[in-house]
Amino acid sequence: MPQSQANVPRTLILTGASRGIGHATVKRFQAAGWRVITCSRHAFPEKCPWMSGPDDHIQVDLADPADRARAVREMRIRLDHGPLHALVNNAGISPKGENGKRMGALDTPLDVWRQVFEVNFFSTIALARGLVEELTLAQGSIVNVTSIAGSRVHPFAGAAYATSKAALAALTREMAADFGPRGIRVNAIAPGEIDTAILSPGTEKLVAELPLRRLGRPEEVARAIYYLCTDESSYVTGAELHINGGQHV
Repeated sequence: MPQSQANVPRTLILTGASRGIGHATVKRFQAAGWRVITCSRHAFPEKCPWMSGPDDHIQVDLADPADRARAVREMRIRLDHGPLHALVNNAGISPKGENGKRMGALDTPLDVWRQVFEVNFFSTIALARGLVEELTLAQGSIVNVTSIAGSRVHPFAGAAYATSKAALAALTREMAADFGPRGIRVNAIAPGEIDTAILSPGTEKLVAELPLRRLGRPEEVARAIYYLCTDESSYVTGAELHINGGQHV
């Protein structure tokens, strides 16, 4: 961080903040004194786990390019065109078929593919490009949330979701190369089976085969995100950190 910005309160913009990993990430950064601007397609919940949340929440449909652009303008106003120290692209959707069935490459409608890529892939580069000046001021960090499904066929994650996450991993490398000269680091985390409300039936069979023999906790993912957004990882960029209890080995 430039010396002139050393005493400026640090700010995080986080998408997909309404549950699971997003909730845990808000709590981790707020505990460290960061201001957190949250974004999700839902209005801010009344039962709020963090202070100042309603004032720093932006409701946005990341599948809609026009609404994304509106949200970026709102983010810049909230920042007063000052520094943004971290952008965490956590929002993601994984549509299911009837009765929760996995949607494969043959049966996923093309409009569903487009919606998934708008949220999981295009929103990431749209927000990063839209906030690049604020990130440059802070010599900030971007963290993209990919998935273990981006590197192998997963029994529950659908084809559109998996390919969007594979594309996001490649985008992370490209962004690291292109944003790096501005002093902006870009990394990804790839969670495996994390104990959240969106786990699919049958996950326990996967867990039984993991080297650590347990689900990951959202706070464990949040700690990794925090690491990638602080000076503890000041020479780390273009990396994808696997958080999966050894599922990838």
